[in-house]
Amino acid sequence: MVNAIDPQLTCSDSPNPGTGSTACGSVGVVKTQYFEFDEPLRLSSGQVLERYTLAVHTYGTLNPDKSNAVLICHALNASHHVAGISADDPNEIGWWDNMVGPGKPVDTDKFFVIGVNNIGSCFGSTGPASIRSETGKPWGAAFPVVTVEDWVMAQARLADRLGIERFAAVMGGSLGGMQALSWSITCPERVANCVVIASTPRLSAQNIGFNEVARRAIITDPEFHGGDYYAHGVVPKRGLSVARMIGHITYLSDDDMAEKFGRAQRAPAEDGAWRYGFDVEFEVESYLRYQGEKFSKYFDANTYLLITRALDYFDPARSSGGDLTKALAPTEASFLLVSFATDWRFPPARSREIVKALLNNATPVTYAEIDAPHGHDAFLLDDARYHAVVREYFKRIAKEVSHD
Repeated sequence: MVNAIDPQLTCSDSPNPGTGSTACGSVGVVKTQYFEFDEPLRLSSGQVLERYTLAVHTYGTLNPDKSNAVLICHALNASHHVAGISADDPNEIGWWDNMVGPGKPVDTDKFFVIGVNNIGSCFGSTGPASIRSETGKPWGAAFPVVTVEDWVMAQARLADRLGIERFAAVMGGSLGGMQALSWSITCPERVANCVVIASTPRLSAQNIGFNEVARRAIITDPEFHGGDYYAHGVVPKRGLSVARMIGHITYLSDDDMAEKFGRAQRAPAEDGAWRYGFDVEFEVESYLRYQGEKFSKYFDANTYLLITRALDYFDPARSSGGDLTKALAPTEASFLLVSFATDWRFPPARSREIVKALLNNATPVTYAEIDAPHGHDAFLLDDARYHAVVREYFKRIAKEVSHD
């Protein structure tokens, strides 16, 4: 059955003007924990990662029976820093700080929330820039290709280390939603609730195409050096910047871009004439260049290649002949799915496809389609209706946990 909800607006639904956080409390300053694993991890590719490190943030308190844990899975360019202020940089706020914290939709007064940086990323977990013990040099191009399923297996080992047998919820947006969906299939007995936001059961040909263009921009950068640019003391900034510009366009809706930029000129001549050249002419060009250049200063190019390929490969129905209903049959979780009407990268039709497959299996599912104007990035923003949906769903989970 599809569940209905009656969202009530509360503090988290009223963001403070001009900030990325809400009127509810913050989890405060958070420090990264590092978990070392020596047990080899066999990857989907057949390769084996002999040892690895996971960078982790936790928020809230784990209850005595360890039934209130919520795993937050991150998207492409995010990390384990889900909420709060980084202990390393007071200007760095968690990417989902408006969602996670005291009194927020995922309430850390009630839940123990875990953020994990995925293997292959560049924010503390083992990845291409990490030093390989066998060589004493960065992994670089030798780092194995990873999949969503590989991340889930690594996260499951972290849960084992923490003594968490079953998550109250596994939650994520975009690529994080794919991980949540994979959790419900590969570890069904360990997930009570699966929260999938602005996601998809597989990429379309168009999405794979965008990823390939982005990867080619990186790989053809003269500073890429076959993925071993670390040894050369350079970074393929131009290619990574272009890759980010391509991706960023897909995260925004046409209406949102029109409202923000329209056809406004960046610095028009006094008479308003065109400059008749190929430097920045429009405001949108300036914005995209800025976003690309900023991204190229903190993200790793090899990581971008790995994560976009993991996106491409995700297709849980592949092993069942394309039958998503059959692929989702093992799940034991209840589901919340949220999509956004203007998200053309992962449109509502993809979420409805998951909902239909769940209904075919008589799996409990709550679905909300939000008419927000911001495109794919809406899952990161302060839409009151969206936050109210998540809040009400987690209120139900909190009641379940309190009765365990």
